[in-house]
Amino acid sequence: MLSDRAKVETRREWQELGFYYDRDDEIKSWRIVGAKSGLSKFADLIRRYAADERNQGVSEHEHFGPYSYLEIGTWDVPEITEHWIAGPLDRLRMLASTIDGLLATQRIGQRASLRSSFSPASPYDLEIDVRSEDFDPASEDPNFLD
Repeated sequence: MLSDRAKVETRREWQELGFYYDRDDEIKSWRIVGAKSGLSKFADLIRRYAADERNQGVSEHEHFGPYSYLEIGTWDVPEITEHWIAGPLDRLRMLASTIDGLLATQRIGQRASLRSSFSPASPYDLEIDVRSEDFDPASEDPNFLD
């Protein structure tokens, strides 16, 4: 249970991030939830990671979000695991572009799976869940449910 102060800070961090993420180990899936503007921030986050020359080495990575367990990393092949979403930088750039393309066609309430286009052999899926523009990412966080 978060303290009131921690709740305020965590809510602010979700809102700055622009989307909510969670990993479900039972169904082996990462879920990225947000309005199109927030999901666009997710694509931009991946794109910025891939553009940073310091991330060229295998095993380089960055953690994101209030709890820092969303990890984007560099690996020799694209993969989505319980640990991270990773791949060669050019494939991560392609993933960001794929997300941009989805956002141009997806409607509120639609979900899209990215495993088949990014890393078909991965044990985990990456699911994009589009919500309305007034979506508050913190509203999905179990620490904020009454």
